[in-house]
Amino acid sequence: MTKILNINSSVRNGDSISRKATAEFISKWKAKEPNAVVVERDVAAQPLPHIDGQTLGAFFTPAENRTAEQAQIAKLSETLVQELFDADVIVIGAPMYNFSITSGLKAWIDHVARAGVTFKYTEKGPVGLLTGKKVYIFTASGGVYSEGPAQAMDFTSTYLRAVLGFIGLTDVTFIQSEGIAMGAEGVQKAQAKTSDAINELLAA
Repeated sequence: MTKILNINSSVRNGDSISRKATAEFISKWKAKEPNAVVVERDVAAQPLPHIDGQTLGAFFTPAENRTAEQAQIAKLSETLVQELFDADVIVIGAPMYNFSITSGLKAWIDHVARAGVTFKYTEKGPVGLLTGKKVYIFTASGGVYSEGPAQAMDFTSTYLRAVLGFIGLTDVTFIQSEGIAMGAEGVQKAQAKTSDAINELLAA
């Protein structure tokens, strides 16, 4: 039985291309594996607090030494981290906002990328602790960033691949819905390409 963690970060709802893509992927996965368990985490509809000094203080205080307030602060992060450890498959909807990820998704990363919890430092350098999991990331962008002159401005896929790899999530597949600002035809073309990619991924 596969456990899937589905993370959405678009601030849009019904008209979100990345949300439609993750929903299609999950639906088609469930059609193949009805017993798969899906945990939903919507960092736009239910925003996470951004990291501040108190949060960092709680993170770096050993659990047995935390005050009641610090324990409460760390509880949310521990829940988010546990969702990752419990998952076999992680599905992320990551639309591009101003060439990078949403602030909501960045807040989620700040809560789960934790030294001694999801990665550790060793004599040979940092080692990610979240291993053996598959990640699918569905991006959406108004322009085309996978190739051409705008490719250098794609900080969405480059950042996510780097930071997820840092915590051990190295098996990452990107499915990009591009050119959605180019009118209705651009949206239809992007969605059709995404659907084809999903079908190909789940055909195996």
